[in-house]
Amino acid sequence: MEERPYHSVRLAKQLCKGCTNCLKHCPTEAIRVRGGRAHILDSLCIDCGECIRVCDYHAKVAVTDPLSMIKSFKYSIALPAPSLYGQFRGLQKPEYVVEALRCIGFDDVFEVARGADVVTRAIREKLKQPGLPKPLISSACPAVVRLIQVRFPDLIENVVDIRQPMEVAANIARTEFCKEHGCKPEEVGCFFITPCPAKMTVIRRPIGQKKSDVDGAISIMEIYGLLLPYVEKMMKDPNFQPSTKYGVAWSTSDGEANAVCPGNSLSVDGIDNVIRVLEEVENYKLMDLTYFEGNACMGGCVGGPLTFENNYVAKNTIRQMVKQMPEVHPDQDVPTSMLNKYPTKNDEEIEPKDAIRLDENMQEAMRKMVRMNEIIERLPGYDCGSCGSPTCRSFAEDIVRGYCNEMDCIHIMKEKLKVMAQEMVELAQTKRE
Repeated sequence: MEERPYHSVRLAKQLCKGCTNCLKHCPTEAIRVRGGRAHILDSLCIDCGECIRVCDYHAKVAVTDPLSMIKSFKYSIALPAPSLYGQFRGLQKPEYVVEALRCIGFDDVFEVARGADVVTRAIREKLKQPGLPKPLISSACPAVVRLIQVRFPDLIENVVDIRQPMEVAANIARTEFCKEHGCKPEEVGCFFITPCPAKMTVIRRPIGQKKSDVDGAISIMEIYGLLLPYVEKMMKDPNFQPSTKYGVAWSTSDGEANAVCPGNSLSVDGIDNVIRVLEEVENYKLMDLTYFEGNACMGGCVGGPLTFENNYVAKNTIRQMVKQMPEVHPDQDVPTSMLNKYPTKNDEEIEPKDAIRLDENMQEAMRKMVRMNEIIERLPGYDCGSCGSPTCRSFAEDIVRGYCNEMDCIHIMKEKLKVMAQEMVELAQTKRE
């Protein structure tokens, strides 16, 4: 029996009221409302967290690892996303947050921004290769990569085959820690401090890697309150080796693009905006671009659903902080030897997801497609969501899959009732005559 796919985004059934708010906002149409309650389709969900943002009843939640999980290892290393820095208003130096993480129980800290510096250098080296597809698409946001797998499979070859910054950071952190302390790799746990559920999912279900180098993901929201008092009184750690300002800026929209390919790139944030641009890429309308950075969250990772601070305030905090950091580019800070020393490239191909296949048997799938199109012709085309499906087209698909029937459409049912009422009137008149 095939194992059910892992998803961080879950439904809190007892809180769901069966409204259609999440239904209308899901970018991959992965939500249905049946029996007065929402259901998330595993095959279509990309863990972008949009349903978490829009649910007024907090019925959509993200499952992440508790801080106590660090005790499962003899040693623990925190991998703070650079978006964590944006949660503390007026923060002047990343060092304060790094030291605060040690204070709450981590044995060591390795900035994911440092991993972003290495990835920046690796991508810039990649861009020197001839014959690359245009535009090359960032692989940093796992929600966007899964979106491509589900809705834009023809663009998979455009996705850059470089690992995410958190994966590179975890590998470097564990290797250097073991070398310094003489311990075994299995004794060291690396935990990403995450702004979004998609990162949690990609740790459990890696994209482009056989196994993730990250052992768990802890929500920014969970540890923010623990870190705040330490950050407010923290002094600089003289032994800290900071990342560059470019690595820190990866936390905001256009930060990656400015570091990787400032001259001929495009940065887009918000999953709906990303979809519109990917449609243009798929239709060969952006062939003049060299690099495309897509962020599922508005503002970039600082806008993740598991963050504490307002995304605009967080973005401004990051912007003010990087202004004070030295002007050192990853090309200068990351030697080429480092790219050879640590793995930066994927070790597996990214495969498309057959989420929209109607049937395993091609002939049966074609028959269902014909029936689906016939049903669509009979539907009103309002895309109102009252049937429990996000659009009339997805409703027709759900019918041929056996999940519902045409009478679940209130407009068809209304017309049917009108016909039945008229028939009853005519029958009554016939009897009187």
